[in-house]
Amino acid sequence: MRLVEGLDALGELDLASIYGDHSPNSRSVVAVGVFDGVHLGHHRLLHQLLEMASDLRGIPTVVTFENHPDQVLRGNAPSPLCSVAHRLRLLRRAGVLRLVLLRFEERLQNMSARAFTDRVLVTLRARGLLLGYDSAIGKDREGTPARFAELGEEFGFEVQTGAPFELDGAPISSTRIREAIAAGDLATARRCLGRFPGALGEVVHGDARGRTLGFPTANIAVQPGALPPTGVYAVEAVVDGETFAAVANLGCRPTFAESGPSLEVHLLDFDGDLYGRELEVTFRQMLREEQKFSGPDELRQQIGRDVAAARACLLA
Repeated sequence: MRLVEGLDALGELDLASIYGDHSPNSRSVVAVGVFDGVHLGHHRLLHQLLEMASDLRGIPTVVTFENHPDQVLRGNAPSPLCSVAHRLRLLRRAGVLRLVLLRFEERLQNMSARAFTDRVLVTLRARGLLLGYDSAIGKDREGTPARFAELGEEFGFEVQTGAPFELDGAPISSTRIREAIAAGDLATARRCLGRFPGALGEVVHGDARGRTLGFPTANIAVQPGALPPTGVYAVEAVVDGETFAAVANLGCRPTFAESGPSLEVHLLDFDGDLYGRELEVTFRQMLREEQKFSGPDELRQQIGRDVAAARACLLA
């Protein structure tokens, strides 16, 4: 997935090279938003996008942002629930077939609804536009659903608005999920996300200490995103579309006096080379807090117990 560097580049896109097998002349049905975390509220909107795309015979398309708009609009932004790469993967998994990644900057902030229509929606040959119930795009929040409905009549696209989605009487929000993950409340995070929270990253070379202990681990270069408290977790690991039960240590490895945060994952019943491959980890259950051991032998015995606990949790 190529990064669209601003709006000038958008007008020059060869859509076929970015969107795979779809013809650049294919029509789109477009949703615009950050979609941080791709939570249940987003899934409700994406389900509506897929239905709308089917009705209008267009390719379900999401225009999203590399950086959070609040960084430009307010000077600061919340920490992301998941990395950009993870968000794109989750959107594609939800059925989105076209993804456009823009960098939110002042010229996009100051763009009128008409200019946004001409530069983005016309370029994507939009047959439909789906907006959140509280969406307002562009300068002075001019681009409301009502304004885009007017432009839709002129440019030939239909506009729909998504409904708010609540859980237990409160809206699902990235803030609510972020707080649950930080508190280690994986159950609440799962209910809001529709899946367990997780992380995505490339497997990089470590010190091979896990292999010397008899439990080889994949060291994940974790990208920015919300993580639960440090500790040992029963997790599921997805590599190349295949899911494995696993046990993960999220923390600083105090037995070896290391301070930098790390995510090490031991895949159960797996034998192979993972270096350089992308691993997606979902945190299913905390097994214990991170602790310091007297040395490698005591640590090896505890890892054996952790593996048995993860196996009982995930494979029982």
